[in-house]
Order: sequence, then structure tokens, then C-alpha cells
Amino acid sequence: MPPRASKRKATAPQNSSSVTSADDSPTASDKTKTKKTDRLDTLFDSYANSSLGIIDPEGIEALCSDMSVEHTDVRILMFAWKLKAQRQGYFTRDEWRSGMKALKVDSLSKLKKGLPELEKEVNTPENFQDFYSYAFRYCLTEEKQKTVDIESVCELLNLVLGSQFQSKVDLLIEYLKIQSDYKAINLDQWMGFLRFCKEISFPDLENYDADLAWPLILDNFVDWMKEKLS
Repeated sequence: MPPRASKRKATAPQNSSSVTSADDSPTASDKTKTKKTDRLDTLFDSYANSSLGIIDPEGIEALCSDMSVEHTDVRILMFAWKLKAQRQGYFTRDEWRSGMKALKVDSLSKLKKGLPELEKEVNTPENFQDFYSYAFRYCLTEEKQKTVDIESVCELLNLVLGSQFQSKVDLLIEYLKIQSDYKAINLDQWMGFLRFCKEISFPDLENYDADLAWPLILDNFVDWMKEKLS
């Protein structure tokens, strides 16, 4: 008696090259990330200089205009800090992607709405000193540059410290503009300004001790202040 024919349909042998492993197929999470990156890139390209492949000063001004924010607003400097932008006035695609993802935004409207939260983040004690240091380093536009000119330092002091320590900053700026010993400021002096604003009582300056490790320019400022007050 001949063997009974199988009722199962014959299955053609699978070519190993045509088999897609479950591990290789994109997950829903992967697809979401890809779409988000695409949105970030589209937004980046709308402001980037196409020949350079980066957002340049003109692109940043356009971005600010579209958000109805002045390009001199401190929050734009905070945005550069969040992007970890290495060059003043320029954002690379990688900086844009990582910074926008850290902010958890992928559109212009979300970015604008996220600026107040960014400001709060920067002004926390654990972040502000890093931002303050970054603000100085962001102004070092030339290779091997170590100092920033007095005029720029005065503008930067008012921008990053003015809202917290206006009276101290106003007098410090006044002094910097009239003194003739320093044409530029280095990072150590810059960081000393922040420490001075945070620690020294004002305007009596009673707890200022010149024997401690203060930059000489602050010793001179305190002498000028005491003479001014007397």
C-alpha cells in the first residue's frame, strides 16, 4: 500500500539572507527616535547656512526673530550653553541635536516655551557657576586666546550677573571702565567677580580680606570703593 500523502503544504526552504532577525527589525522606539531626529534636522536646516552646513550668526538672529527673542537675551547664551556650542555664534548639527534632545524639544514652538525652564535650570546653584564660566570661554573666539577685552567683559557681566547683583555689577563695571591697569580679563579674574558678588557684604565690604586669594584687580576695586564711599 503506497504511503498516504501528507496534507501539509510543502514549505520552501528559506534563504538565510532573506530572513530578518527580530533583533534587526526597527522597534517602535527606534522609529520614534528617527522621526524626532528628522524633525530636528529639518528645523536645523531651515536656519543653517547651506554652504557651511552649520547655523551661523545670521541663522541665530533668524531663529531669535522667529521666537520673538532678542539675540542679546541671556537665554540665547543659556541655549548655547545647553547645546555645548564650542564656537561663538555658530551651532553645529551635532550640537543642535544633542542640545535639543536634552531640552526635550523638537519644534520652534516647544523651544520657545522651554526657555523659561532652561533659565530655571541654569540658575540652580549646581549649574550657574558652570554657565558663568562657559559665558567667558564662549567669548574666546581666537585660537589660544586667554583673555577678553574690558568692554566685552562689562557687557557680559551685566548680561549674566546684572539680574542677581545689579548694584555690585554697576559699580564693578564703572571701575573697570575708568581703571587703566587692565586692558583685558582672564578666566581666574572673571571667576573672582562671581565669588565676590556671592560672598562679600555690600556696600560696607566688611568681610573682604585682601590677604585671601582674591585677584589683584578686586583688591584695587575694593580700595576704589572705600575711597568712593568715604
